Amino acid sequence: MATLQIERVLNNNVLIADHPSYQEVVLIGKGIGFNRKQGDTIDTDLAEKFFVLKNEKEQENYIKLLPFIDNELLEVIISAIQLIKQRTNSQLNEHIHVALTDHLMFAITRVRQGMGITNPFLIETKTLYRFEYEVASDVVELIKKKTSVSLPVGEIGFIALHIHSAITNKTLSDVNQHSQLVSRLIRMIEEQMGIEIDKESIDYMRLVRHLRYTIERVVKGEQVEEPDKISSLLKQEYPVCYNLAWKIIKIMQQALKIKVFDAEAVYLTMHLQRLQKKIK
Repeated sequence: MATLQIERVLNNNVLIADHPSYQEVVLIGKGIGFNRKQGDTIDTDLAEKFFVLKNEKEQENYIKLLPFIDNELLEVIISAIQLIKQRTNSQLNEHIHVALTDHLMFAITRVRQGMGITNPFLIETKTLYRFEYEVASDVVELIKKKTSVSLPVGEIGFIALHIHSAITNKTLSDVNQHSQLVSRLIRMIEEQMGIEIDKESIDYMRLVRHLRYTIERVVKGEQVEEPDKISSLLKQEYPVCYNLAWKIIKIMQQALKIKVFDAEAVYLTMHLQRLQKKIK
């Protein structure tokens, strides 16, 4: 067990301490600063009860948020992040403290002022990140219980993206870009095939997941095996689906600025053909 020396108490929930390995750190925890002062020590075996911000940039940005948020609301947001950590059982990326605190602060303010919030990517987010969506629903429930503010359903989607970003160490902009790309591709498939896919159906879920995993493979540079001679067969048998698959791949390449391997067109064609067959 080690002890940290407190350098500065910023408020009831945030203090700055001297860490043996990371020098200056920001400690965040419900009531962590209450009745403490400069020069006091804090045991690291209490670590489960607080978060440590080691990254200088994250520390700086988090401290900048503090004057704009009251202690009561900050405690609720700290509880929400603690809930996310427990439910996901993972080491969250430090950026969640800045990004989610900032987001929730404005979301709660907007709702209190009677301003509406819409989320055009809600259905895709719910399908892409089902587990994160469930955790985000619990966060919204916690906020309602503690503050009496009912965040709209669209907020569950936004919070889910923050959670996915924190547990996968992907930047929020990448997570946003990928979910928006999936939405764009779904709309294009519906337009080109002249259909409206039932967003509650298993086919929709499969298609969304396939698009998500294709994007992830492309970003990681992973190549899938192309079954022998199947490409020319699909081109002959299902020309509409095959051509649409190639349009999707071109959009992916433009959006991600990375080459998509030809084999992806084969698997996309199969998915599209299955979808077309079921709808007909």
